[in-house]
Amino acid sequence: MSDIADAAKRILLGRPMRSEHLGHTLLPKRIALPIFASDALSSVAYAPDEILLTLALAGLAASAVSLWAGLGVVFVLVVVVLSYRQNVHAYPSGGGDYEVATTNLGAPAGLSVASALLVDYVLTVAVSISSAAQYAASAVPALRGHEATAAVVAIVVLTLMNLRGVRESGSVFAIPTYCFMALIGLMAVVGGIRFFAGNLPMAESHDFSVVPAAGFDQGLMGVAGAFLFARAFASGCAALTGVEAISNGVPAFRKPKSRNAAVTLALLGSISATMVISILLLAQATGVKYVEDPATQLTLNGAPPPESYAQHPTIGQLAAAVFQGFPVAFYAVSAITGIILVLAANTAFNGFPVLGSILAKDGYLPRQLHTRGDRLAFSNGIVTLAVAAIVLIVVFDAQVTRLIQLYIVGVFVSFTLSQLGMVRHWTRELRRQSDPAARRNMLRSRVINVVGFVCTGFVLIIVLLTKFLHGAYIAILAMAALYVLMLAIHKHYGRVRDELSLDDVAAARALPSRVHALVLVSRIHKPTMRALAYARAARPSMLEAVTVGVDPEDVADLTRQWEALDLPVPLRVLDSPFREISRPILKYVRSIRRESPRDLVVVYIPEYVVGHWWEQLLHNQSALRLKGRLLFTPGVVVASVPWQLSSSQGHTGLEDATYVQGRLPRF
Repeated sequence: MSDIADAAKRILLGRPMRSEHLGHTLLPKRIALPIFASDALSSVAYAPDEILLTLALAGLAASAVSLWAGLGVVFVLVVVVLSYRQNVHAYPSGGGDYEVATTNLGAPAGLSVASALLVDYVLTVAVSISSAAQYAASAVPALRGHEATAAVVAIVVLTLMNLRGVRESGSVFAIPTYCFMALIGLMAVVGGIRFFAGNLPMAESHDFSVVPAAGFDQGLMGVAGAFLFARAFASGCAALTGVEAISNGVPAFRKPKSRNAAVTLALLGSISATMVISILLLAQATGVKYVEDPATQLTLNGAPPPESYAQHPTIGQLAAAVFQGFPVAFYAVSAITGIILVLAANTAFNGFPVLGSILAKDGYLPRQLHTRGDRLAFSNGIVTLAVAAIVLIVVFDAQVTRLIQLYIVGVFVSFTLSQLGMVRHWTRELRRQSDPAARRNMLRSRVINVVGFVCTGFVLIIVLLTKFLHGAYIAILAMAALYVLMLAIHKHYGRVRDELSLDDVAAARALPSRVHALVLVSRIHKPTMRALAYARAARPSMLEAVTVGVDPEDVADLTRQWEALDLPVPLRVLDSPFREISRPILKYVRSIRRESPRDLVVVYIPEYVVGHWWEQLLHNQSALRLKGRLLFTPGVVVASVPWQLSSSQGHTGLEDATYVQGRLPRF
């Protein structure tokens, strides 16, 4: 059974990689861009949707200002990219925002950033995959109503790809990412040419009218209108997610790491900004309407839309219009957009495990997250992220509009605290630096980070004000819960460390005064004789065999055999009137501990080693229960003495050419 499982693992994940091959997994810029920037690049598939959807609440006229909201998003994007270029040079170790905040603002700020980023990474996967499922459903009608199932399948596939290793998954993901950039760029160029030539077709939703929601009859006028515009701007800022992943992933770049990461950041910012503006310009030119509920918010000549009308995402409508008469291009754009949205989650699959590893090393998350798997990826972190994202998708039924409200809160918490931390970093460095040229560079960097802090802090306030009651509070509660959990884990590890640390008293008591060994006997057979041999070889101060008297006839028979063999070990029979096995042994062990508290009691338990899962159900159950109880008894050591049955041969996982006989020697 284990051989089959191991073979399946090797087929899915590939052969194990040695630790010294870690350097071969480092990424050149051409691979790092699709790995770390796919989230931000793909946000053009839903960030414009969210801007248009939010502004549609104020009616048709409001969509005319969507470009201004987009320009605001682009401005913040440029500022954040410039700011993070300072981060990757100052803190190239991979801690990213967490390291910046912890070093400059203290552990509470660092934990706040870490909890925000971990939650945001989970939401990145959930939102990206859910959006991809919606695009797939628009291209394949059979998937409508099954978006959540399709999203879960996509996460499983993506998880397997990442478990194969960062470089290998990046090579696979690079082609569709570059195809997406090329197709969106082609759509923008063709759409621009057709617009200036005067033959740009209108979108499929052009003829519809948008019904304003209650309270927005005057469009975007007044306080309510300004609030709605701010909410649209906040939703569009989803385009900034993923920028921080590059600062977390600097160690994955080839040398010079900081420079390559900074160049990748610049490419990410310029490409994302161009895409967002191009899509919003085309949406205005083609008259795209995008609303949350087409049946109630859209009208056609004063009547509701036909029942057969299915609203497609903005990019899908633009592709159908721009490439009208050439359906191959439309399907290519729809397909590659769906694929890139799946791959966008790959940014989180690279950021979450690395951050989780750093937090685990610092004692804030379980230590299992710190270790790499046999493919040199942080396997436990990858699986943890996948499970959390699947839970979110199932709970919210893969609806992007509901998930997006939880989104970007965490990333702007990390943006804001990181920029504040960088301001303090440059202020501290300026006090130490006397060289005029270096000081000028530091002053320029500090100005960039100050602007970044002001912009991201402003956006964070807008996000909290406009999205809190629409679902952002759930993300905030999740961050708070994770913050408390990490503090509890850190406190636990600290308490264990203090309890286990050596001091003078512990050193004096390191060796017990005597060792009292007990060999548990159920019947006289080969496993029992091996356990006795083990115990005698250890030369304890006192050695005795112990059996539990459940059946008088069995006890009498066992005693006769013991005496007949003339074994040099006394046999003690523990009475058990209620036919229990564990309780009499525990009671006897504790009595020994009470009589001699400084004695060490070693309990030898013979166990069968079997090769099939169903055999395990038939053997060792009493031993497992007893071991579980003895482990909580101070001053007691449990020694399992294995006896390999014939069915266990070939199940060690170590049989190879180095074992000439094809099997391991028995004891």
